[in-house]
Amino acid sequence: MTNRIVSFSRWAALLVPACLALNGCMSTTPDFDRHFGESVRSFTAAQIIDPDAATKNPYTPGVDGKAAVGAMANYNASFKAPPRTANAFVIGIGARGAAGEGAAMPAPANGD
Repeated sequence: MTNRIVSFSRWAALLVPACLALNGCMSTTPDFDRHFGESVRSFTAAQIIDPDAATKNPYTPGVDGKAAVGAMANYNASFKAPPRTANAFVIGIGARGAAGEGAAMPAPANGD
C-alpha cells in the first residue's frame, strides 16, 4: 500500500512542474482574438463563384420592374393560403361546364 502511495507521489511530483512549464508555453487571448472569424470569412469567400457579378450584370435583360413586382406578388401570395383542391369523393358530378371541373369528359370526335 505504501509502495503505491510513494509511486503516486513521485508521478505527481513530476507531473505538476511539467504542467506548470507547459502553461508558460501557452499563447494568450489576444493571439486568439486576432484570428477570430478567419475560418468563417474564408469559407464564405470560397462559396462565391464570381465576386464581381453585381457590377458585370447589374440587371436581368427581359424582365422589367413591373413584371418582377408582379412575379414577387404572386410568389408571396402563394404562401398565404393553400390552393383549393377538388373533393376526391365527388367524381363527374356537378354543374360546371369545363372538363376536369366536375363535368364528364367529352367523347372523342373520331369515334375512338
